[in-house]
Formats: sequence, structure tokens, C-alpha cells
Amino acid sequence: MNRALPIAVALLSFTLPLAAKVSPEEADRLKTTLTPMGGERAGNKDGSIPEWTGGYTTSPPCYKGRGTRYCDPFPDDKPQFTITGQNYKQYADKLSEGQKAMFEKFPASYKMPVFQTRRTAAYPDFVVEATYRNALNAELGGGGEALVNAIVGVPFPIPKSGVEPVWNHKVRYRGQSGRRWNNQAAVTSSGDFNLVTLREDVYFPYAQQDATPESLNNVIIYFLQIVTQPPRLAGTITLVHETMDQVKEPRRAWQYNPGQRRLRRAPNVAYDNPGTGADGLRTNDQTDTFNGATDRYTWKIVGKKEVYIPYSAYRIHSDQYKYRDIIQKGHINQDLTRYELHRVWIVEGEVKPTTTHIYAKRRFYLDEDTWQIALVDIYDRRGAMWRWQEAHQFQAYDQPFPGIAIETIYDLQNNRYLAQVMNNEDPETQEMPFAPSYYDPANVQKQATK
Repeated sequence: MNRALPIAVALLSFTLPLAAKVSPEEADRLKTTLTPMGGERAGNKDGSIPEWTGGYTTSPPCYKGRGTRYCDPFPDDKPQFTITGQNYKQYADKLSEGQKAMFEKFPASYKMPVFQTRRTAAYPDFVVEATYRNALNAELGGGGEALVNAIVGVPFPIPKSGVEPVWNHKVRYRGQSGRRWNNQAAVTSSGDFNLVTLREDVYFPYAQQDATPESLNNVIIYFLQIVTQPPRLAGTITLVHETMDQVKEPRRAWQYNPGQRRLRRAPNVAYDNPGTGADGLRTNDQTDTFNGATDRYTWKIVGKKEVYIPYSAYRIHSDQYKYRDIIQKGHINQDLTRYELHRVWIVEGEVKPTTTHIYAKRRFYLDEDTWQIALVDIYDRRGAMWRWQEAHQFQAYDQPFPGIAIETIYDLQNNRYLAQVMNNEDPETQEMPFAPSYYDPANVQKQATK
């Protein structure tokens, strides 16, 4: 028997593109029964999820213009009902396991105000057009660790395998470049917290209107993070070049420590290494709910389901509230939240037996209209729920694309949590014309030592 043959076959299957593109007839559904991003245009049977009619793209009267705070375009909406620790079992079929765990853990205080469902998601025309082309052409390579023939839009609006929705989330359109203020609060069991403020500058080569796969130099995201507060961490820098083909070249990362005054390569900025300033409550691949390599997990699509998820999160994003108004003992101030019933894709990732990760299994709930990961149930090696994660999204109606008001990661075993991506007391996220040269390690080193 030729023992080299199975090895050769295995290598061949790993390097060749995996079938992902769909037929022209199936892709045309993005113009009829499906939204341009792959969601179902029709509402549900009882009307609690309405038909998608193009999203929300009109700036409301309260909005003061580009670069100012996104205000609530639905100020007269009231909760239709509130899910509490006393009645949550009535709604159990539309809750994630993590949500149920929160009601069990905080029966007297945790609640979910449920509002009218607003299908606000909308994108620029060039993103819509690119998503249609991707449906016809995009493939996976490298055993799922590389995008092939995808650019600008969602690569797999009609997904066929478990890792495809994850790629949709990772490269979903969020603008082309900009700066945001990310405030993180690592909250103790008593409700105390230390605030860490990070300035984050991001450039998306993948999302540039004239981009081609060949023009990317294998980089889909440039990311520069600088800690500005507290003083003991100020000046700490993380630089990331996220790659499109992660087999050809894994994520490039560097870190700068003010005490050492040198920008050094940082291969540990990946997977389950601790995130900056998060007091051990976040792994590096939990930034943006999930990012980076997927090769440590086996992925599968569980299906689609109607679930109450955070949405239209304008209130908790308001600059009328301080971080102390949002952060409370046990969980964030749920009076400031808004939940809506939406259809979600449910995708599970289980750690492969040949590798390791501190999270043995993760169940992701992705909004069908945006591919934003809204909820994540996270399990430890014993099969017990360990952490639960959520992202409160809203539509940036003047762009148009969805943004995030706040992300939370609850440690259900240690009664602690992390709130992040808050900018209520800082400037609104702004478009800024960064270029790839800005993210050159030599340039970052010069800026760091000035």
C-alpha cells in the first residue's frame, strides 16, 4: 500500500478551494425572496417579524449630522412586554441558553424589554452589488481558513457550511476606515469596576469600493489600538494586520510596551490569549464577538430560529448616560436596553480533539439581516455554560451600515462581567481617511516614541 497517497489526498483537500459559490438561479434569490445580504424578505406568520422593505436610511430630525451622536429614530416606541425572571419560561423557545442562565442567576433584577421589531439593516449599493457577485464566485480555501474570490460584500449570503457565516461576520461591511473610542469596564461581583479607554483606528482594505482580491496584499483589516487610560496602561499599543488567507500567512500582530519602548512581534495576539485591559474576562478572539482564525474549531450550521436579540440600541448609546449609569452589579442596566424578535442563524463551533482552546464549545446567533453575531453561548471543557456574550447593535442610518453600542461578556461561574465598546462619554465613531502606510510597524514605532 502506498502510504503517501492518503497524505497527499489530505493535503490536496486542504489547499484546494471548497465549493461555496451558488448557481445563478440561487443567487438571484438575493433580488427576490431574500434580502441583498441573504435574510428572508418576508415577515413571519404572525407578523411579529415584519417584511424587510429596504432598511432604515433616512436621518431622523434629532440627528445633527455626520460625526455627531446617533439618536433614536423611534423615540415613541414603548416595550410591548418585558421578560423577567418570573415569566421567562413562557418565552423559552425564543431565548438562547445564555439568556435563560441570566434569568436563573439574577431572577430579581435581570429583564429584557421587548419592543416592536424594526428591520433597519441597509447597506450602500456597491456593497449590495458586491455581495451578489460574491454569491456567484466566493469560495473557501485552506480548509476554511482562506477566502477566495470574495471582495467588499458578504462572501456567503447563502451559506452552505458552518464556517461561512463566521466569515460573513468577520468581513461584514462597517465602513471603509475610521476611529472609535472603546471603553472597557471589568466589573467585579460587588459592582465595582475599573475603566480602560482605548482609541482604535481601523482600515478595511477588503471594503474599499475599488478593491479586488489581488489588491489586498492578503490583508483584509488593519487595526491599531492605543490605551489612553488609566495611566498605568496608557501608551500600550496593539497593531494587527488581519489576513485573508490565514494558511498562507497567519495574523500579523505587534505590541508596544511603554516601559520597553519597542514594538515587538506578538504571536500571542490570537485565539484564547487574554485581551488588553480586560482583567481576564475576554480572549483576543472575542473582540467584535468573534474574530481571527477558525481552525481550532469544527463548525456546523444548526439552523435558523426566531430569537429575542439586542437591536436598535440607540438609548444605551446615548451621551445622556454616563458609564456609571450603564454599569450595575451583576449586569448592565437592562432598563436602557431594547430587544426585538429577529431570525438568526445558529452556528456551533466545537474544539477539535487535536488542538485546544479555553472555550470547548461556542454557539453563535447571527442576525440574518446583518451577519452581526448578536449572542454567544460559551461552554467549558466539562460541558457547563461558562460565559455568555451579547452585542447591542443599531443602524448608522447616514452611512448606511450597522454599528455597535455596547458588547458584554458575562462570566456566569465567577459572577463577573466585561462591558466594552462604550463611547457614551467620548466622541462618536468617526470616518477618518487612514491608509495602509499608517499601519506600517515602522510608522507605529515612530508615533509611539514621540
